[in-house]
Parts: sequence; structure tokens; C-alpha cells
Amino acid sequence: MPPSITFETKCWENDWEFLLKTDRIERMVERSMFDFAKRSLLINNVSDARKVAARAEKLVRTGVLTDFTIVRDHETEALDFFGLSKASFGSGYVYSIAELVGIYLCQTDFLLHFSGDSMPARATPWLEIALKRFEADGRVKVANLTWNDNYAEAAKEAFAVDDEFCVSYGFSDQMYLVRTSDFRSPVVYREKNVMSERYPAYAGELFEKRVDSWMRNHDFHRLTYRHGSYVHRNFPTGTIARKLELLLEKTVRRTG
Repeated sequence: MPPSITFETKCWENDWEFLLKTDRIERMVERSMFDFAKRSLLINNVSDARKVAARAEKLVRTGVLTDFTIVRDHETEALDFFGLSKASFGSGYVYSIAELVGIYLCQTDFLLHFSGDSMPARATPWLEIALKRFEADGRVKVANLTWNDNYAEAAKEAFAVDDEFCVSYGFSDQMYLVRTSDFRSPVVYREKNVMSERYPAYAGELFEKRVDSWMRNHDFHRLTYRHGSYVHRNFPTGTIARKLELLLEKTVRRTG
């Protein structure tokens, strides 16, 4: 029996309409080409949680999602579980708490996470290949598609390249496939490494910086798939630009 995976994405005030008023989440799931045990949404930092939750409930009723979580309802218990304080993240707390709550609540063997503004560029059957590598090599702690078609950059960052993956250090919260039991260990989030200081200073001691330090300190590896990409693009913030982008998102054709 293959390992079970939860598909997870998140939304906040600036992007919930793009995810919940369009078929964006459905396309994210379809392009991941896997029979997920759960399809979950994290709702974080929104001005009207009841309104956003009502929209999410519609996606549950239509079968796009299996469940959704309002992050603030679980943040205290997640912090207690990991032995962390809100203050320890500094300005990075808002960039970290949704991911930590998702990992804390995850009940499947693996967790596939996409930020709301990330999307598989096309349908790619990479997950089963990645799962086999997790099973074969205990040093593998995260796998992901190549970012924004930057295959040459991924190869340049790698210390090994094979037929399927570039093998490297590093971690990004734009997307990740992780073994849940690895990331539910509190020790992951308590380490530092000088190489991890490359993350933006304005984001404080954020989640992805902590994971990066843990991986580097213990020679844990990241797999970047060489034959598939995801697209990360920030949603616009201006009113007119947002309306145009939302219209585009609503009318985009599914390409697999």
C-alpha cells in the first residue's frame, strides 16, 4: 500500500479570493497527479474568518477540499507542541504559523504543501518517484518541483544530479513534500546555521529558515525534480490589478 499524502495549501487576506472564488485549488490538485488522502486548506490572517470559511465550505461540499482549518484556532496548541513561542519568530511569525499548524494537524504519512501563490506549471507524475527516493535514502527530508522553470539554476545549486532529481541543501516554503513524522519533531525548529542567514532579514526567524538550518546541520537533502516545475508569482495588491487578475484566474483554461 503506497504512503498516504495530504495535499495542503493556504490563504490569507490578500489572496483568499483567488483560491476560493476560482478553480485554482482544483487545478493545483489535478496537476499534482496523485490520489490524496486529504485535501486541506489553511486560513490565516484574514479580516473576516467567517466569510472566508463559508467560501471554503462550498469547496468541501463540492469535493474539491476534504477540510479546512482556521489557523488562529490551533496556533497555541501547535506552539506548545513544538515548544516554541510566538516572540521567538520575531517578524517571521506571520510567515510561519500556518505551516506549523498544518504539520501539527497532519495525520497522513506525507504532506505536500503549496503556498497560495504557487502552482504546478503542468500535470506532472512526480510524487510516486519522490516517495521511492524517500524510502530508499533516509537523508532525503524534502522534495519539490523545480521553481519557475529554473532548471539550470537548480542544477547549479546541487551537489549531485541524476536522471530524476537535483540533490542539494536548502528549503523553500513555496512548496514542499515532507514526511510528516520528520517535521513533527520539535528539534527541527531549534537550530541555526550561518548559511541560513541568506533568508530575508525582515522575515525574522521564520519557519523555512529554521528548517534550512536543521537540514544543513545534519546533512539532510533536498530533491528537486528535473522534469517538472511550479510557478510562483505574487498576487497583485492594487485594487484594479487585483480585479483583473481575479478575472483572469476565473477564466483560465485547464491545461492539465
